[in-house]
Amino acid sequence: MDKLKSVLSGEEAPSHLCPLQTVNEASTLGWGTRVKGFVACFVVGGVCTLLGVCFLFLPRIGLTLFIIFYTFGNLCALGSTMFLMGPLKQLKRMCDKTRALATAIMIVTVLCFLQWKNFGLALLFCILQVLSFTWYSLSYIPFVRFVISILCFRVSSAFQLLAV
Repeated sequence: MDKLKSVLSGEEAPSHLCPLQTVNEASTLGWGTRVKGFVACFVVGGVCTLLGVCFLFLPRIGLTLFIIFYTFGNLCALGSTMFLMGPLKQLKRMCDKTRALATAIMIVTVLCFLQWKNFGLALLFCILQVLSFTWYSLSYIPFVRFVISILCFRVSSAFQLLAV
């Protein structure tokens, strides 16, 4: 809290820090607060996602409510990890070589998902959003994406042999 007061009062910050780092240093949260923020944001995301699925079965307005709540829920779940590692580090990690494709697909599907009112296309973007979010999440566990890629390749090879 003292760091935040010193930044807001205009006191001199150490000269080796850029302004963004100074603000980041001043607004750091304790570990307990970070975990509480993560859990709260993740729970809100899960509830919104479930509400979106429930709204899907309402006539007329159901698809629109599904798109809004489902997308908001996914964004909250993704944003919840910012509490654990901080927003700057999260954004840097989202653009890492191993996560850039999944991040791009997530962003594109969210933007496209919000535009479509056709049930089939909404379902397609929903599936793509789930797959990209899953692939992105798995990138934080070492070697899991490699193992899943090998399993998918072997399953597809088995189906090709059955088709012949």
